[in-house]
Amino acid sequence: MMTLRSSAVSRALTKPVAAKLSVFQSPPVSRGLAGEFAARLAADITSGKLTPGTRLPTEQQMIAATGVSRTVVREAVAALRAEGLVFTRQGVGAFVAESARRPFRIEPNELGTLRQVLHVMELRTGIEIEAAGLAAERASAADLRAIGDAYAAIEDAIARDESGVDQDFAFHRSIAQATGNAQFSHFLDYLGRFIIPRQTINSGSNGSGGRRAYLQAIQKEHRAITAAIRAGAVAPARAAMRRHLHNSRKRYHKLAAKLQAD
Repeated sequence: MMTLRSSAVSRALTKPVAAKLSVFQSPPVSRGLAGEFAARLAADITSGKLTPGTRLPTEQQMIAATGVSRTVVREAVAALRAEGLVFTRQGVGAFVAESARRPFRIEPNELGTLRQVLHVMELRTGIEIEAAGLAAERASAADLRAIGDAYAAIEDAIARDESGVDQDFAFHRSIAQATGNAQFSHFLDYLGRFIIPRQTINSGSNGSGGRRAYLQAIQKEHRAITAAIRAGAVAPARAAMRRHLHNSRKRYHKLAAKLQAD
């Protein structure tokens, strides 16, 4: 637990500023001292309490103010430096970067419920609709083969009575790859472990037969997307992807309600 030592805080920063900084408030530690310390420093930076160019308190000051170890302070500062929030000058100290801002991130511990996963699906929808349209417009013969192979892999997984989660993600990624714009693939790679929650497929229906019917319904939507992209039909490809993701959200909403009722 980080504890406050007011005399050290006064040396680190002026009293009015120190009183406002999250990092010098005693928090409940839930994710390790270094992670908690870094998060509180980051909050003070991104909120503007620590402005660009401001020198951070010294290691000794932060240790005295919070009671954490030198290792914790160094790990926290290193994490912020990796995120571009601070920079260091040899022999001088750490400073808030001029363009300090946190990179976009979805924390795994923020996706503890199915409803939170649905929020990510909403974010994903606009990206993937455009990806389907671009894939229809730009896909090469190799891209079309990759999409077809990914579709066939889902079929095989269903035949083996498997959830097909990995194959499903590979299908969507093959479409992103077919856009010819690597940013679509990068975005899906980042979301990969979040966009097709395994528990929704495993518990979305009763028994093996129910799950197979559930997956076959999804695969029918995949088939429409694949056909439109192969035909080079931009608008139908977008429409097919929109229907698929809209239906997926409806399925997950239904499942969320069922799980809540159980």
